[in-house]
Amino acid sequence: MTKIRVYELAKELNFSSKELMEKIEDLELNINSHMSSITAEEAEMIKELLTDSPVEEVVDEDIEIIEEDYTEKVKNTSKKNKKRKEKNINIKQDENTKGDGFIIDIENNIVVRDLAEKIGVNSSQIISKLIGLGVMATQNETIEADVAAIIAEEFGIKVNIIDSEEPEDEFMLDYEDKPEDLQSRPPVITVMGHVDHGKTSLLDAIRDTSVTAREAGGITQHIGASTVNINGKKVVFLDTPGHEAFTAMRARGAQVTDIAILVVAADDGVMPQTIEAIAHAKAAKVPIIVAINKIDKEGANLDRIKQELVENGLVPEDWGGDTITVPVSAKNRIGIDDILEMVLLVAEMQELKANPNRKAIGTIIEAQLDKGKGPVATVLVQKGTLKTGDMVVTGTASGRIRAMFDDKGKKVKKATPSIPVMILGLSEVPNSGDLLNVVEDEKMARHIADTRKDLIREQMRSTYKVSLDNLFERIKEGEIKDLNIIIKADGRGSIEALAHSLEKLDTEEVRVSIIHSGVGGISENDIMLASASNAIVIGFNVRPNLNAIDVAKKEEVDIRTYRVIYEAIEDLQAAVKGMHAPKIVEEVLGRAEIRATFRLPNGNSIAGIYVLNGKITRNSKIRLLRNDVVVFDGGISSLKRFKDDAREVASGYEAGLGLENYNDVKEGDLLEAYILKEVENK
Repeated sequence: MTKIRVYELAKELNFSSKELMEKIEDLELNINSHMSSITAEEAEMIKELLTDSPVEEVVDEDIEIIEEDYTEKVKNTSKKNKKRKEKNINIKQDENTKGDGFIIDIENNIVVRDLAEKIGVNSSQIISKLIGLGVMATQNETIEADVAAIIAEEFGIKVNIIDSEEPEDEFMLDYEDKPEDLQSRPPVITVMGHVDHGKTSLLDAIRDTSVTAREAGGITQHIGASTVNINGKKVVFLDTPGHEAFTAMRARGAQVTDIAILVVAADDGVMPQTIEAIAHAKAAKVPIIVAINKIDKEGANLDRIKQELVENGLVPEDWGGDTITVPVSAKNRIGIDDILEMVLLVAEMQELKANPNRKAIGTIIEAQLDKGKGPVATVLVQKGTLKTGDMVVTGTASGRIRAMFDDKGKKVKKATPSIPVMILGLSEVPNSGDLLNVVEDEKMARHIADTRKDLIREQMRSTYKVSLDNLFERIKEGEIKDLNIIIKADGRGSIEALAHSLEKLDTEEVRVSIIHSGVGGISENDIMLASASNAIVIGFNVRPNLNAIDVAKKEEVDIRTYRVIYEAIEDLQAAVKGMHAPKIVEEVLGRAEIRATFRLPNGNSIAGIYVLNGKITRNSKIRLLRNDVVVFDGGISSLKRFKDDAREVASGYEAGLGLENYNDVKEGDLLEAYILKEVENK
């Protein structure tokens, strides 16, 4: 029997899908969404009703016959789906669980042990379910609320996620808009899924650019935003990273989005990160469109993918559910128009609106420190219109917007709701996820930022000095319950990856708490904050400046710097367990400033240096620091005083220095010489 989808009929009748559904809701045709299918007879009946054709004599009879036929089919489909779910999901209910229909309240995060207690099962049962989702956690570790919701559902229990109480908006920066002031805005789409399943490639196909080629190893390192025109309508896409360490960034992407496109590779299937993406989208109550990618690859199996989607709560619409699935090949541009059509349809049903005529409010999507431009941030405007010259505050950062650029790098003067822009002019690098508000003047902006800074300082008062070397002893003596950590890194993505991993190190005795993080080198202010809050400072791809080193010695603050995230995690893990006994330690010999650069005939660059303190030796390792961020770490190829080779150059002297296989040296860069020493365990 020929069938037609509701949205296709709406297009034929020159209605929007929503309008058509409202007009035919009294017909009781069991139409759930614009993707629902109806028979040719039903379609003809609807056409006749809406075009006022003479159908009085047969309408009642037709409706009765159609209802009977349709009801029977729905029954059969429901039975089929029920059997499929029972066969494949096979969730075994525990005798001790509270049972179907029971609802538990949890906040944004919950300890595994507490979740088990709420559900009424053993912690080991929760842990085994988590392993099945690809989440490794002990009974004392915290899991995210959306993951907890999936686990609870497997025991027949529903979860009500309660947002942690946000501080009241004492500055009255937001208010509810009147319905008559709202205007249509573009939808914001987040592309989610497992690493290597083709998220960025799909975006490339949509916007016809080449993002993948620019990213190291093909893995997107930062959230990007782009605006695409589809049939004369604007659609905004957010590209979220797929690596497991960036779970927090992916969660944040779901919170600012209207529709999630879930990319699943047809030859690979639903993976742990796919399940996480589903959980994040569901927690944010965001409609999901599944793009089954790589359909032209050998081993592609659409039915297997749909079966796995069913097992994770997404029933495809052609299997009787309400999840839109679109087969695509990003590489060969197959199905791209189909998925864009679905995006527009789902967006149309949501009737997305905002008030553009008010002070702007937006969300920081990504932020970093640019050596030439200073703090830069990508903002997704959500209400109002953001303009060049506006005074803004976001977190503890404030400033006047000096310039704005769109996703294509073009300078713009304003940005309306749903439009992403990069802004310049902030006093410091804000945190991703922070709200950005336009305020009256500079005085107000600074007052709000300073008030927030004071609040943070008040929350970080502590007494005991702590280091990784004495951490275990302090824990044993009961002096430490919270291990405070300050993270400084070369990029916001690195900070979030490190913070997310470190926060999983909680034990019964000590809780790891990230009290502050920021992009850039370790400064004197970071050390003073660490001293006041009894924190350890961890630097990733950055180093402390000379003032920070001096203050750290005076204040007895422990600074640890790393180039690899997992080394930081292992060090902290060992310290918590009392096994921290480094065999190799680093000794800094001295620092020098590059005051001139010279290009040799063979193309190599030589730096004219002045040794600021300590000494530089020929056999030492060298870090090249630019704004206290590590841009090179390696060996010395040459060290000369005048024309003679030198074994070492002491403080107060000049020399010429070449770096091994590296020529991008600039005046003003700093060189830090260090050696690695073996330490005997006592």
